[in-house]
Amino acid sequence: MRKKQSSLWEADEALRKKSNLYNFCKILNKKKLYTNNENFNDLWKWSVKKPEVFWSEVWNYTKIKGIKGKKIIKKNKIFYKNIFFPDSRLNYAENLLPKRNSEIALNFFSESGIKKKIQWNDLYKNVCKFSSYLKKIGLKENERVAAYIPNTIEAVICFLASSKNGLIWSSCSPDFGTEGVIDRFNQIKPKILITCDYYFYNGKKINILEKVPRILKKIKSIKKVIVFPYSDKFIKKINPKYVDFNSVIKSSPIDNTFKKFDFNHPLYILYSSGTTGAPKCITHGAGNVLIEHNKEFSLHCNIKNNFKVFYYTTTGWMMWNWLIGALSSGSSLFLYDGSPTYPLKDTLIKLCSKENINLFGVSAKYIDFLKKENFKFNKLKFPELKVIASTGSPLVKECFEYVYKNIKKDVHLTSISGGTDVVGCLVLGNIFSKVYAGEIQGESLGIDVDIFNEKGKKVLKNQKGELVIKKPFPTMPIKFWNDLKNKKLRKAYFSRYKNIWHHGDFIQKTKNGGFIIYGRSDATLNPGGVRIGTAEIYRQVEKINFIRESLVVGQEKDGDVKILLFVVMNKRNKLSSSDIDFIKKKIKKDCSPKHVPNKIFQIDEIPRTKSGKIVELAVKKAIHGNKIENLQALANPESINFFKKLYKSKLINEQ
Repeated sequence: MRKKQSSLWEADEALRKKSNLYNFCKILNKKKLYTNNENFNDLWKWSVKKPEVFWSEVWNYTKIKGIKGKKIIKKNKIFYKNIFFPDSRLNYAENLLPKRNSEIALNFFSESGIKKKIQWNDLYKNVCKFSSYLKKIGLKENERVAAYIPNTIEAVICFLASSKNGLIWSSCSPDFGTEGVIDRFNQIKPKILITCDYYFYNGKKINILEKVPRILKKIKSIKKVIVFPYSDKFIKKINPKYVDFNSVIKSSPIDNTFKKFDFNHPLYILYSSGTTGAPKCITHGAGNVLIEHNKEFSLHCNIKNNFKVFYYTTTGWMMWNWLIGALSSGSSLFLYDGSPTYPLKDTLIKLCSKENINLFGVSAKYIDFLKKENFKFNKLKFPELKVIASTGSPLVKECFEYVYKNIKKDVHLTSISGGTDVVGCLVLGNIFSKVYAGEIQGESLGIDVDIFNEKGKKVLKNQKGELVIKKPFPTMPIKFWNDLKNKKLRKAYFSRYKNIWHHGDFIQKTKNGGFIIYGRSDATLNPGGVRIGTAEIYRQVEKINFIRESLVVGQEKDGDVKILLFVVMNKRNKLSSSDIDFIKKKIKKDCSPKHVPNKIFQIDEIPRTKSGKIVELAVKKAIHGNKIENLQALANPESINFFKKLYKSKLINEQ
């Protein structure tokens, strides 16, 4: 008989009863809306059964500033045409500036050693000053502001000022090449471009301004360029055609008016990875984002006033937008710009310890990196660390065990998953449920998550299938920019199942009530008609000491699918025939014979997006000789050349 899996962590009674989630339930009980305090699954079922009541109470509990209105959902038979809070009006920036005092709102750290802080009262003033400048230069509601910037305090100020005025924000991190920036911003026709003079990455000082002329040449809609210095002063004289951000802040009056906009007023435009075509311009509404992020931070992450929140991200990843949302709770945010492994490989985790961070967020890949480097943090203390959040890819069982063994035993490790499409989470953690190795704890409250088979039928527990959402939810995109009659939106989410959101993740609900994600379903392997998630193979391969990382794709051949595995070796070791045999035997033993790759190749690096995600689909196109339309979306586009050459060679087709 199979031994029952034991949990790694469970909140004690005192923690549960002090939690936001428990207090929320108490309020529901008092109002006679809900009657079970500490069963998360029951609460989730109630939240999707009574969406109007649930979202109304989230508004109340998280103290959203604005006019709620009487109607909570304007219903429509078509999924994406349902409108949340149609009578509501609010100002996003006003909700993210809850304090006017001398406490620290934002902390900035650069890999180069630059440190900055800003108090809530100064953050408020600077937002109001930049807001008045944007009005002065004639920017009107719904016009776009493009930002090509690192993760700095100035970036936050500019974003909040834009949202305060009802402008639509869109940002790219400076590691994007000029063509990647143009591919994105040219679709939305911004009126201004915000950037800075330079930034640092992996010990190198990189000039951003030298890229701007080409951007301006290609995007004719940009009328002004606003530049802020990465440090306190410009090293060289600013282009006289550009506007100095610091001068704007000094000379502009404070505009402390906060006009209230529709709940669904567009807030920002995010982009799909664009690895298989032009990036989709995913437009999100201000109130939609606000209420979802408030819910996630308060009810799922248990964030409270004055918490210190640190999530490693760039401005080109949706996690930046998510992180900034934590300001609404009165949290102090920590912004880090630079490489996560420079100047030291454990820089981020040491910063977490030194600054007494309460919520620390990183990619699953970073935790896996720490594990493979065998870092032990016996000398570091994390007395205030309550939550470790992980996203970007599935966090495997061994990484869960590593965190509890080497970082902190008493911490809520919450693996979270959602995406740019929903600018939030579909499955994530909660304080009522136990943490099991390799599993995401549960569903996101108010979001009717389920798992379907290919025929659109619900699968049984412990079976794998497609992640779907059966009912409308607030952070559906309000639209794709320039998407006539919502054709692209319908194709992206509703082409698989009728009037059901198809998210594109291959997922399983476990006997524990948690979830395991096996990768993107469009990259799912299907050898001999058996569906295999790529993460199943990754989990086994990346346990092997001599392998640093791997990538797996399916090659369509002779009416079947051949599994191709690509590995990056540790310490520049050469992949030997005995290594290949060992890999195949391990996968066969720990997975199944169907999982065993037909061919294994050594490569120098894994193709990735700017946010660090492996681009299986682009590689799949390359090995089939298909055109990859947007190489600029990759952080390392030259890495695709290996796969293009492989397609032309005989090696890939040899039995």
